[in-house]
Amino acid sequence: MADNLTFQTGSLIRFIIRRDRVRIPIWIVSLTAVTFLTAMAFEDLYMTDMDRQAIAETMRNPAMTAMVGKGYGLDHYTNGAMMAHQMLLFTAIIVGLMSILLTARHTRVDEEDGRIELIRSLPVGRLSNLSATVLVLVGTNVLLSILIGFGLYTLRIESMDLNGSLLYGAALGATGIFFTSATTVFAQLAENSRSTIGLSFAVLGVSYLIRAIGDVSNEPLSWFSPLGWILSSEVFVNNYWWPILLTVGAAVVLFILAYYLNAIRDVGAGFLPSKPGKKHASYFLQSPLGLAFRLQRTGIIAWAIGVFVLGASYGSVLGDLESFLENVEMMKEVLASTEGFSLTEQFISMLMSILAMISTIPALMAILKLKGEEGKNRTEHLLSRAVSRSKLLTSYVIVSFGIGFLALSLAAIGLWSAGAGVVTFNTIYFAALVYLPAMWIMIGLAVLFIGFAPKYSGLAWMYLLYSFIVVYLGRLLQFPEWMSNLSPYGHVPQLPVEDMDVTSISTLSVIAIVLSLIGFVFYNKRDLYG
Repeated sequence: MADNLTFQTGSLIRFIIRRDRVRIPIWIVSLTAVTFLTAMAFEDLYMTDMDRQAIAETMRNPAMTAMVGKGYGLDHYTNGAMMAHQMLLFTAIIVGLMSILLTARHTRVDEEDGRIELIRSLPVGRLSNLSATVLVLVGTNVLLSILIGFGLYTLRIESMDLNGSLLYGAALGATGIFFTSATTVFAQLAENSRSTIGLSFAVLGVSYLIRAIGDVSNEPLSWFSPLGWILSSEVFVNNYWWPILLTVGAAVVLFILAYYLNAIRDVGAGFLPSKPGKKHASYFLQSPLGLAFRLQRTGIIAWAIGVFVLGASYGSVLGDLESFLENVEMMKEVLASTEGFSLTEQFISMLMSILAMISTIPALMAILKLKGEEGKNRTEHLLSRAVSRSKLLTSYVIVSFGIGFLALSLAAIGLWSAGAGVVTFNTIYFAALVYLPAMWIMIGLAVLFIGFAPKYSGLAWMYLLYSFIVVYLGRLLQFPEWMSNLSPYGHVPQLPVEDMDVTSISTLSVIAIVLSLIGFVFYNKRDLYG
């Protein structure tokens, strides 16, 4: 019986690998390269114990605990402890995103597009596609963990021994396997790919927030987060392996649940069916703009709540920063170059760049939704009516700009509302809105890809990831200035610490407009279905 259920799994594994022969290597190479470069940069930047202890003091405050996790090994801050403390959580989140997107692509997305039905019409077992997806994703995460584990050890960095290096890689692999399992469950529960990815992202986001709140104020709460389990391994310090076993064990339970649900449901169905719609569409829904908004309404609401809560979680620790500064002489020396501004104001200028890039994610998702609709031949129904290509593209651009502005605004409002009045609303809000032109460039770039080369539109995500690395890690690792200058976020004045730079903001806005206009021109000319 089991053989019949998983018949031809090997063939489907080869099929999935063939389809993702570019995606998977790019993910693996990018994650391993960033990990190795960061480890080598830490060794070059903090060469003495005094240097490492100085940075360790900056990591003791609640704001940094919320951001990167609870510190361990801070009294003897080796290169290994520094690497695990400041990079493990960030990298684990990226691995989780990779696993969610790849798993959803080969489960609910394929089912929604009719590929699973076509495959099932052949002599293929009922559970074969799910089994093939699970095996490929588990194999991808295991390969990633092995490459990173042995790779870190071969760097021969002091305090990064073989046991700790393998544990670092295993922590990342276990994270990927867990979110693979969570996504397989949601692929059975949800009725479409949007809900599957949205629910999986929600679990990842809630895991981060629960861990942040728990690490700062209520340590037992962190045990309700898989990311909290991973950080409890205390890599390169105590090297606990049992949190990895716990994470993989939880993933196995979720895999079993996913197999059971997949075996008892019909193809194309979900256990969380969508509510029946209205018999007659509203006037707003009868327009391309209304339709574009309606298709993404649930995602917009989810992202709005998420960024507000994220901003509030960081705002809740702002009041502790000044008291932390009073007792740390080394922090006063570090901040001497920005005399005249409080630690809180400097923290806000750094935090806003991160929140701005996170707020760009739903904006990019909104504009790239048009490419997805085109790929499923849904836009032809609109364009066959009295709807021009420009009007259709404009509708998605408006939704994208709107969700970007809303997300950035709510992140700032959340930060201010939980900040206990430490900084004025105007200070926080303008420090956020100044990043809008950089966000517009990302949207304009996506419009250009949709118009000129839609199959390469995924490069917009790579550019956003590059921006996050050079802006977030650039300050930490002292990357060359030209690397941050390649990102639009690197040209935004960091209010309130820096003065407003009207020239930079105007230049970014003009570039965004030019990119969008070129995208519109090509979109009106290219063959949409050729």
